[in-house]
Amino acid sequence: MSMTKLTASDGHSFGAYTAGANHLTVGLVVVQEIFGVNPHMRHASDVLAAAGFKVICPAVFDRAERDVELGYTGEDMQKGVALRGKIKDADTLLDLEAAATALGTPRVGIIGYCWGGTLAWLGATRSTKFHAASGWYGGGIAAAKTETPHCPVQLHFGAKDDHIPLTDVEAIRQAQPGVEVFVYDAGHGFGCEERGSFDQASYDQAQARSLAFFRKHLGSTAN
Repeated sequence: MSMTKLTASDGHSFGAYTAGANHLTVGLVVVQEIFGVNPHMRHASDVLAAAGFKVICPAVFDRAERDVELGYTGEDMQKGVALRGKIKDADTLLDLEAAATALGTPRVGIIGYCWGGTLAWLGATRSTKFHAASGWYGGGIAAAKTETPHCPVQLHFGAKDDHIPLTDVEAIRQAQPGVEVFVYDAGHGFGCEERGSFDQASYDQAQARSLAFFRKHLGSTAN
């Protein structure tokens, strides 16, 4: 569990949080919300590492501002939205691909939350680096719902999400019949223990499904 430096194919250098033993043969790129690689993202990475995955969580905000760690106040959310708006999806994908390469594992999955949930979807549709993708409450997925994924995808949404209407979720279902789409009795950010919207039961179920999904498509995580 430490920070490292990675370099994307365009020469951009950025930070990344790493977790999990080096000998592990199954890797996951964990993609942040709009709050940076903050304590929640490090915790999420540690939990996945404890489940047997070698993990890298890239600081994709480094293209706009380095070492960003935000909380979940309105002011922090405004800053996160502003930073996200300064970064092109294509550039972020370069960072995600660099993280996938740095893992050095035969098979690599991608999992993301909030903005990262959308990026997990784009990683599946706009890159061939990933062998499985799990997106949690990605608000931008509906806008890219007709894109073709290059790997198995699993998506998780909250029925009470103020940011993602259920009409969007249904549109994704209709556009992507081959994608697993799960809806929980929870709001946006239900998987983040730092938020008031955290829902333990929904998190537990979505986490169990994500882990089973990755083990199915990436292989054994036995240490």
